[in-house]
Amino acid sequence: MTTETSWTQMKPAQLPSSRCMKWPQKGLRKGFKKKKSLLQNLDLRGQSNFNTFHTYGLYVNFKNFVCNIGEDAELFMALYDPDQSTFISENYLIRWGSNGMPKEIEKLNNLQAVFTDLSSTDLIRPRISLVCQIVRVGRMELKEAKKHTCGLRRPFGVAVMDITDIIRGKVDDEEKQHFIPFQQIAMETYIRQRQLIMSPLITSQVIGENEPLTSVLNKVIAAKEVNHKGQGLWVSLKLLPGDLPQVQKNFSHLVDRSTAIARKMGFPEIILPGDVRNDIYVTLVHGEFDKGKKKTPKNVEVTMSVCDEEGNTLEKALHPGAGYEGISEYKSVVYYQVKQPCWYETVKVSIAIEEVTRCHIRFTFRHRSSQESRDRSERAFGVAFVKLMKADGTTLQDGRHDLVVYKGDNKKMEDAKFYLTLPGTKAEMEEKELQASKTQASFAATKESTKDSFQIATLICSTKLTQNVDLLGLLNWRSNFQNIKHNLKKLMEVDGGEIVKFLQDTLDALFNIMMEMSDNETYDFLVFDALVFIISLIGDIKFQHFNPVLETYIYKHFSATLAYVKLSKVLNFYVANADDSSKTELLFAALKALKYLFRFIIQSRVLYLRFYGQSEDGDEFNNSIRQLFLAFNTLMDRPLEEAVKIKGAALKYLPSIINDVKLVFDPVELSLLFCKFIQSIPDNQLVRQKLNCMSKIVESNLFRQSECRDVLLPLLTDQLSGQLDDNSSKPDHEASSQLLSSILEVLDRKDVGPTAMHIQLIMERLLRRINRTVIAMNRQSPHVGSFVACMIAILRQMDDSHYTHYINIFKTNQDISDFLMETFIMFKDLIGKNVYAKDWMVMNMTQSRVFLRAINQFAEVLTRRFMDQAGFELQLWNNYFHLAVAFLTHESLQLETFSQAKRTKIMKKYGDMRKEIGFRIRDMWYNLGPHKIKFIPSMVGPILEVTLTPEVELRKATIPIFFDMMQCEFNFSGNGNFHMFENELITRLDQEVEGGKGDEQYKVLLEKLLLEHFRKHKYLSSSGESFALLVSSLLENLLDYRTIVMHDESKENRMSCTVNVLNFYKEKKREDIYIRYLYKLRDLHRDCENYTEAAYTLLLHAELLQWSDKPCVPHLLQRDSYYVYTQQELKEKLYQEIISYFDKGKMWEKAIKLSKELAETYESKVFDYEGLGNLLKKRASFYENIIKAMRPQPEYFAVGYYGQGFPSFLRNKVFIYRGKEYERLEDFSLRLLTQFPNAEKMTSSTPPGEEIKCSPKQYMQCFTVKPVMSLPPNYKDKPVPEQILNYYRANEVQQFQYSRPFRKGEKDPDNEFATMWIERTTYTTGYTFPGILKWFEVRQISTEEISPLENAIETMELTNEKISNCVQQHAWDRSLSVHPLSMLLNGIVDPAVMGGYSNYEKAFFTEQYLQEHPEDQEKIELLKRLIALQMPLLTEGIRIHGEKLTEQLKPLHNRLTSCFRELKEKVERLYGVITLPPNLTERKQSRTGSIVLPYIMSSTLRRLSITSVTSSVISTSSNSSDNASSRPGSDGSVLEPLVERRASSGARVEDVPLKEDNENRISKSKRKEWSLSKSQVIAEKAPEPDLMSPSRKAQRPKSLQLLDNRLTPFHGSSPPPSTPLSPPPLTPKATRTLSSPSLQTDALVTATLPPPPPPKSSQRNSSEVAPPLPVRREAKVPPPPPPKARKSGVLSSEPGPQ
Repeated sequence: MTTETSWTQMKPAQLPSSRCMKWPQKGLRKGFKKKKSLLQNLDLRGQSNFNTFHTYGLYVNFKNFVCNIGEDAELFMALYDPDQSTFISENYLIRWGSNGMPKEIEKLNNLQAVFTDLSSTDLIRPRISLVCQIVRVGRMELKEAKKHTCGLRRPFGVAVMDITDIIRGKVDDEEKQHFIPFQQIAMETYIRQRQLIMSPLITSQVIGENEPLTSVLNKVIAAKEVNHKGQGLWVSLKLLPGDLPQVQKNFSHLVDRSTAIARKMGFPEIILPGDVRNDIYVTLVHGEFDKGKKKTPKNVEVTMSVCDEEGNTLEKALHPGAGYEGISEYKSVVYYQVKQPCWYETVKVSIAIEEVTRCHIRFTFRHRSSQESRDRSERAFGVAFVKLMKADGTTLQDGRHDLVVYKGDNKKMEDAKFYLTLPGTKAEMEEKELQASKTQASFAATKESTKDSFQIATLICSTKLTQNVDLLGLLNWRSNFQNIKHNLKKLMEVDGGEIVKFLQDTLDALFNIMMEMSDNETYDFLVFDALVFIISLIGDIKFQHFNPVLETYIYKHFSATLAYVKLSKVLNFYVANADDSSKTELLFAALKALKYLFRFIIQSRVLYLRFYGQSEDGDEFNNSIRQLFLAFNTLMDRPLEEAVKIKGAALKYLPSIINDVKLVFDPVELSLLFCKFIQSIPDNQLVRQKLNCMSKIVESNLFRQSECRDVLLPLLTDQLSGQLDDNSSKPDHEASSQLLSSILEVLDRKDVGPTAMHIQLIMERLLRRINRTVIAMNRQSPHVGSFVACMIAILRQMDDSHYTHYINIFKTNQDISDFLMETFIMFKDLIGKNVYAKDWMVMNMTQSRVFLRAINQFAEVLTRRFMDQAGFELQLWNNYFHLAVAFLTHESLQLETFSQAKRTKIMKKYGDMRKEIGFRIRDMWYNLGPHKIKFIPSMVGPILEVTLTPEVELRKATIPIFFDMMQCEFNFSGNGNFHMFENELITRLDQEVEGGKGDEQYKVLLEKLLLEHFRKHKYLSSSGESFALLVSSLLENLLDYRTIVMHDESKENRMSCTVNVLNFYKEKKREDIYIRYLYKLRDLHRDCENYTEAAYTLLLHAELLQWSDKPCVPHLLQRDSYYVYTQQELKEKLYQEIISYFDKGKMWEKAIKLSKELAETYESKVFDYEGLGNLLKKRASFYENIIKAMRPQPEYFAVGYYGQGFPSFLRNKVFIYRGKEYERLEDFSLRLLTQFPNAEKMTSSTPPGEEIKCSPKQYMQCFTVKPVMSLPPNYKDKPVPEQILNYYRANEVQQFQYSRPFRKGEKDPDNEFATMWIERTTYTTGYTFPGILKWFEVRQISTEEISPLENAIETMELTNEKISNCVQQHAWDRSLSVHPLSMLLNGIVDPAVMGGYSNYEKAFFTEQYLQEHPEDQEKIELLKRLIALQMPLLTEGIRIHGEKLTEQLKPLHNRLTSCFRELKEKVERLYGVITLPPNLTERKQSRTGSIVLPYIMSSTLRRLSITSVTSSVISTSSNSSDNASSRPGSDGSVLEPLVERRASSGARVEDVPLKEDNENRISKSKRKEWSLSKSQVIAEKAPEPDLMSPSRKAQRPKSLQLLDNRLTPFHGSSPPPSTPLSPPPLTPKATRTLSSPSLQTDALVTATLPPPPPPKSSQRNSSEVAPPLPVRREAKVPPPPPPKARKSGVLSSEPGPQ
């Protein structure tokens, strides 16, 4: 059916009182939750009141308009949606004078308006703008003369501002003034472009004066930038929450009576009863007018007025904008010479409702001339009209209307009676076009009349005018009795928006029909259905915010006192006939509307009783209620498949009537009715709906009455019990927990009467079922939190008598035990797995408080019933203790982890629950008596956790339990000891401290309390005291370890602590924990890339295993997921990993040793030939790497930590550190100091005094030491390749030496060397390097003194070794460069530096010296022989030099030859002739593919040489060779420190500062370059052996600085520069490795740990062990100044002993 426009008049309802207005507003807030979600994203500046309002107003304060018009203007401000191109509000009008001020001077600074009725949907529009259209009022053209027509409304410009942020509350500053730029339209008269329709897509470079202003608006919005030239509006804005009365009340400082109110063009979201509005908005859209006889289009002005049927104009009925009173005529804007003008001007028509039926709107059209004289003669050329009502009484339809423009006689046009007989719109004309009308023909005299067209748009906002004919018929039912049925049925088809606008009138009509037509029951059903339809409509989400309006009507306006009779009768009929399928939908709709139906019924009954007093209808009303429930019970008992939808609706909606019915019906009987209703539902049907129905019953007021609960609660507990039964197939946990929590919530209230018996009922029937439900439920289930909360609520509401009663319910002790067991297990599980978020403090603390009380109640049951020998339940007690400990240690109770404020708050409200449960644990333990032994050692760990709680009182109370446990085991175990306790305590202490528990205070308190108890015990005093100290020691190590791991980023400190703990467990034979720490250490090494140390660490694990098929016990497996069964398998896997680590660490010798052991297993035990083959390939690569690969040797450093500021494991101890590759002392010191930023570095190497050791500060001493090589015996007297020896120089060492020069006696100015002695300190570490750490503590320190003569012997031996090996190199590899050899020979034979021998001669080869030192005779002879031995070596060297001669070197060679001739002659004369065997001098052929370079030691040279001097010389030589102990520092470590320190000539030698490092930097950097270049040589010349492998270069001693500067890279050292013929005492520069300064005699070489150095007299033996190459680092002594005659260039020669 098409809806016609029509009209009716209704009685204006009285406006509700302010009280009435507030009440629905409150309810409205509830009804609007869904809409709220749309507004959640609006930032409303934190104003809470925005959350409770759903109507808003925009406050606008117009400050100024800056624009040079020169004429009056009208400014129309409105809200505009640019996306939909629609105006949201009516206009706010400001009339602006030509003087730049408001026309009405009283409005100056008082131009304010509020745009009201904005809804939440308006606030979430994508964009919203405040627009202002400016119309000037004056002449056609601005610059026209006075004779031109005035008073024309002409378009002038627009101003636009985006206010989206203000509307959304993001900007909220009412004081801020916003500038809105003004866009003027072009005023050139020649622009005659076609009018453009309103669209945001229009883009034009020129905005012409004839464009409609709305089109200009969209252009300005699209352009975003306006060339305003400083012209525009100034306004301040603020969004105000609330409707107009609320705004006026809450913002009275902004909104007063003078503030203009511009309403929204549409309804607000809520129309309250009594809110009367009757606004008709008419918009002039566009027209098309023929120019007639004119040459140009007309300047059309439309005049609009409201007239009655007589043609009289209604005064002040038109409102162009808010802020001014109405006007009688409205004149449109004039567009100049436009055929199709577009106005888009909206005017509000505001007339009394009773006037609407008689009125129409008339439009007259007139051409306006710019010439005043012509304009006066212009008459209206057309007229159009539109009636506000249709013939059927409905109001004019919203939308656009094309009106007929009539032309003709002016008098006829003004005659309303005449033109009202004509069709007003083209739609009406089409209806009448078939009728021939004479009046029409005479009126429209010409055909041209049809060419003109005119379109308007209308919008009606009225609570009293409807546009729906069916609704109109119902509202006017009295005047049309015969159509009542039709109209009631048609109401269902009316648009919901229309009905809610006329809600009160519609409901009044329905109840009037019902009451006044009471004779006809048909109307009862129709009215009932219509009422259900309206209630359902308001229940729709679209109109749900009208719920408060409906409630306002029911309680304030509804007055039908007998409606309850008819409504309940119809409802009963529908329910009773539910099986009638034709009524199903009607019944379903009625059930959905049941809540409000019953509100009407009950309100009607209340009004009836109020009016008539006691009921005159006997028990009829009550019977109707009973009858209704009976009908529902019958319905619910039917088979499920029938009417399941109706049953579900009944369960859902029936409880909603309770609170209303209870007002007029006995609550207890009502409770009984609901019980029968629930019981009528068959089991296992509609389970969730039934539970939800019961929840709603519980949430009603009925359940708050104690007598009603007596009736309802047994039913509810029965239903829940059935749901939570273990046998229930598919329990509905969600609905059950909701019902249960609703019940408990009501019982917890203080205003619901006595609840003790109800709690008891729930406890008896449900507590255990809930417990079992929680136990069975997955902890990730969304319902577990609800059930735990219910359980907590029950326990919290139980008092002591409830607990006692509950335990007494159980028939046997076994039943009680089962209950307690499952409760303890459940509590412990809930404590361990947090059901609630950790930061939900209140819930977690409440749970803890309730659990604590329950645990204490159940503890009393334990003591009372399960204590005696017969009834003792070990597992039950065990569970109790574990639960109590878990409770005490739960994270939510550890108060020290919280902030002070939170801690204080918890203490105030809940107290420290740990103390309470801790004291109870102590009491329960002591109650155990003879049963205690059953809990050892299982309870040691839990009790330890309790004692570790950082609460002093609790610790003092519980630590004595340890003593009690030890005493108990000592007395009852039969072993007379407490080993079980001890082992368990150590294991658990390790775990707990590592986990972060325990502190220094605990260590002190534990030791103190245990010692106190032990010392009082007769038998435990001794063993107990030892144990107490042991545990204290362990705690100290563990705390140190934890502190370092947690707070110290230094991996080295972590390693130290790990080793300390590891050693403790090794000593205690706790393999399980020992292995665990081994792997922690391994991981630390691996992270630091200390692969060698990682390998040694794993080796400790492997050593615990045997090559056997014994099964692996679990603790041996430990880490890395090795899936093995036997020890042999595990050991094999460990060996493979260790070999891999040794390979990465370049420790191929160790890898070879292990691979041999593993190969033996593969070959002879497991016969894994494939594995053996792979292993042998690896081993082959290891052998090759030893010879070919570059392997830098590390330096060793001694570090002393002095002062009390260091941790105990470092304090006042000395350590030897193994440095990293290429790491210098400076870098190493810096690395150490970064670990200890507060430490002060000591500048002296002298051991500090007690003052420093006892100081609270940190002092660190650091200097380089040289390892003492311990060479395997199988390498003696053999040409061992240098690469092999290099390994032993820095590895498998345990002794280290540091040498310091000092002077004895007076200084001899001619020969300082004679009085310069050396103090040599030997450090012996606890373990061999490398090992499981990169540093070890020094266990022994010994000191010896080296005489000047011994020093000279060492120097000569080293020089001879150097010459010999350089010669050997060139003999083996003729391709070597000759330059190093040239430099070496030149440095020895050049007469300019031959002072070395003469120094020896002056110092030792004198009669005076022999007389003073007769015991040195042998040593002097040895020194002479060494000098003589140098000659054959030099002879061979010069021979090879001659063979490899180049032209450039000839002069040098000639000089060398002549100098050597003189030198040799002198030496042979003084010291005899010595010749070497041919095998040392002839050229050798190296093995294929080998690079080995043999290294010949000085002792070997002496043994193999043939002397031609006297026999005494021979015997002296051999004796000294065989009997003297190996020379100290065969690598020069003795000599170098001596020389370098002597270089600082006048300084005190007893305490030389460690500043030599910096002075030696240059030589070191050069050595690095040499080592790199040499590595290339080795790699490129595999077949040709290169003696000086890069590894040798890398470890050159720092003391070789001057020497290195003068030597080629192939030599780690060179003879000391000094006088020509003797090793200069001042510069003993022979390079030797840091290691092995004092090799022992042959017999001692094989010892693993070198013994302490022998007496001085035996130190000089040239051991048969091959000494290290002279390639090692220097000791830290400053080098001597070079001789004046020499230069320090690389190729310069250096003097040395000959």
